[in-house]
Amino acid sequence: MAQPDTKKIFFENLSGAGKAIAVLTSGGDAQGMNAAVRAVVRMGLYVGAKVYFIHEGYQGMVDGGDNIKEATWESVSSMLQIGGTVIGSARCKEFRTHEGRLKAAHNLVQRGITNLCVIGGDGSLTGANLFREEWSGLLSELVEQGAIEEESVQKYSALHIVGMVGSIDNDFCGTDMTIGTDSALHRIIEVVDAIMTTAQSHQRTFVLEVMGRHCGYLALVSALACGADWVLIPEMPPEDGWEDKMCQKLSATRSRGTRLNIIIVAEGAIDRHGKPITSSFVKDLVVKNLGFDTRVTILGHVQRGGTPSAFDRILASRMGVEAVLALLETTANTPACVVSLSGNQSVRLPLMECVQMTQAVQKAMDEKRFEDAVNLRGRSFQNNLKTYKLLAHRKPESELPVSNFNVAVLNVGAPAAGMNAAVRSAVRVGISEGHKMFAVSDGFEGFSKGQIKEIKWGDVGGWTGQGGSLLGTKRTLPAKHVEKIAAQMRKNNINALLVIGGFEALLSLLELQAARGRYDEFCVPMVMVPATVSNNVPGSDLSIGADTALNAITATCDRIKQSASGTKRRVFIIETMGGYCGYLASVGGLASGADAAYIYEEPFDIKDLQANVEHLTEKMKTSIQRGLVLRNENSNDNYTTDFIYQLYSEEGRGVFDCRKNVLGHMQQGGAPSPFDRNFGTKISAKAMQWVTNKLQETYRQAEGRIFANTEDSCCLLGMRRRALVFQPVVDLKDETDFVHRIPKEQWWLKLRPLMKILAKYKTSYDVSDSGQLEHVVGSRPKELDAAVAM
Repeated sequence: MAQPDTKKIFFENLSGAGKAIAVLTSGGDAQGMNAAVRAVVRMGLYVGAKVYFIHEGYQGMVDGGDNIKEATWESVSSMLQIGGTVIGSARCKEFRTHEGRLKAAHNLVQRGITNLCVIGGDGSLTGANLFREEWSGLLSELVEQGAIEEESVQKYSALHIVGMVGSIDNDFCGTDMTIGTDSALHRIIEVVDAIMTTAQSHQRTFVLEVMGRHCGYLALVSALACGADWVLIPEMPPEDGWEDKMCQKLSATRSRGTRLNIIIVAEGAIDRHGKPITSSFVKDLVVKNLGFDTRVTILGHVQRGGTPSAFDRILASRMGVEAVLALLETTANTPACVVSLSGNQSVRLPLMECVQMTQAVQKAMDEKRFEDAVNLRGRSFQNNLKTYKLLAHRKPESELPVSNFNVAVLNVGAPAAGMNAAVRSAVRVGISEGHKMFAVSDGFEGFSKGQIKEIKWGDVGGWTGQGGSLLGTKRTLPAKHVEKIAAQMRKNNINALLVIGGFEALLSLLELQAARGRYDEFCVPMVMVPATVSNNVPGSDLSIGADTALNAITATCDRIKQSASGTKRRVFIIETMGGYCGYLASVGGLASGADAAYIYEEPFDIKDLQANVEHLTEKMKTSIQRGLVLRNENSNDNYTTDFIYQLYSEEGRGVFDCRKNVLGHMQQGGAPSPFDRNFGTKISAKAMQWVTNKLQETYRQAEGRIFANTEDSCCLLGMRRRALVFQPVVDLKDETDFVHRIPKEQWWLKLRPLMKILAKYKTSYDVSDSGQLEHVVGSRPKELDAAVAM
């Protein structure tokens, strides 16, 4: 497998020698901030810059002294998995004054710091930009006061600012996801899943209040992730008379046999007249109107706590490295920027454009222009709201379109967390569009045996939080059963297929498309949604289930490393799943702070293994207590996990000892992560809308049947960089290594150098794909609704 192109190698073009970078966290804390701090420190040191911590945010910058300390490589060890921010965060009234900023400037100049990396919300970043604009004037004042020499003004003439947004509310415009949001969603969903079990036991209604004083993102996405009956958010207050509509919805749900109701309320929820809607008000309303046993749970600061999710660690690490690159490239004329995520790609956006758009959202809400507020929040927010409305609120039969089309949905391949959310979404969207939906059990093997039955709206209630595949799934390909499957298609009058699965699902669609020449039954729209923990499906950067597996790997690695605390130095060798695809090992390694990750795509030999052992030995002689090495299960036939364990044990003797773990199928199990629930829900909804359009396009009125035999009627829906894209499966043949069941080109290989850099290896790093400065408005393609971040 070819390595990423490294035509532009940063340390040849960009040097931090002679530069000083300071990193601070400001405002509220968020899980993942420590990962961002770690990445800034290590990348800064890697390029030869001096790096400083500023403790307690802007307060520490104003107070100076021991609050501004030089950072070392070891000073950020063992902080990746810690929530909050270890360098402290504080609100600072003094920094809002001119005198406070003058003190801060003096403290920075004394240490030669002219590069600031600020991790915080819009208030913190706005303050940083004001500080930057005033910088030259502040230095002049300090010269007049005799606090600094005239030459310091020349030497430190410009202050450079790069921001990263740390906020669990995801309330900053310009980025799909802010640091801490995914972890906060994990906390919420953990509570919701726990509450749902007790609510079912007692037939209760639960009202959950989540954070979001000015932004309803957490409430909206958690409602989507758990299939809540009702959600109340500040950006889209309910219409007048909502109280009766909500109670009717709850009553109808109970009448269909559901034993619980979940209502999620953002703490800033309001009605159309600006009156707050509190969780206690909602509870009293339900009790008064319906008499249901109702409880309120206010999550509060639980949402800010706990260990960061794998997504937040990876996001923060990528953003931290990108922030240092941005600081190295900045000039006196470069505007202060925010390092951001769009789809699956890093971008840099002018800080003040983002701040102004964020403030415009609040202004729209204050002026009761709620549609504008939703639009200003961005495409990700819009899509979440649209999808929630589509799935949560069932239209009366009389209002549904009548299509007379039958659509079958099935799972193929190994089970993956999030498959059930995808099936639920497909079924409900299909019913909303007037189709009859059919569920196929046990993949194509079940299809051939006639294990097909109609599935209704209520049948998929509560499916989003279930792991595995409730439909049942098998790896069996359709070719050997093609005649029987065609007969079942004919018998049940199936007009379209939605296949949710991994590499076998892709092979299945290729086989069915090839069979169209022999069987007209397969001349129907067919679409595949990728779902596999291995993330090895060509045509998509991400697959449903991979995020849950990454979180399982990361959580296990945290526990394994913790088991060595207080003992002698120890290295752990961990084997991950993935077949020949090294995604889980590589990205799991980045999320868990691994020292090395061995994968098939990047061949290695005994010299590489020896170099890694020597590298770890050197680190162990300092203050590093633990080492972590990940190995993809099929990375090499000869250098097995046992071999690597024995090699490290022998070569590290006297310095460290070794332990090994094979994680196995625990990576496939468990409840799906918030990311996988929402990614599965949204991508499946989009796939069903495509099916509807194709059915309309390919219906032959004269013959009264569907006939679709063009290449673009058999597609895979995948996330490519910044957009969700439908691609004919035949077009993916050239992109596929069928022998090893992986794509020929894989985007995540460009993340591998980050893991090596953060583990103190000297390596080449391609910056040709790093973020470029864009404008907030008009910077995204029209089809961008991937909202990979949810």
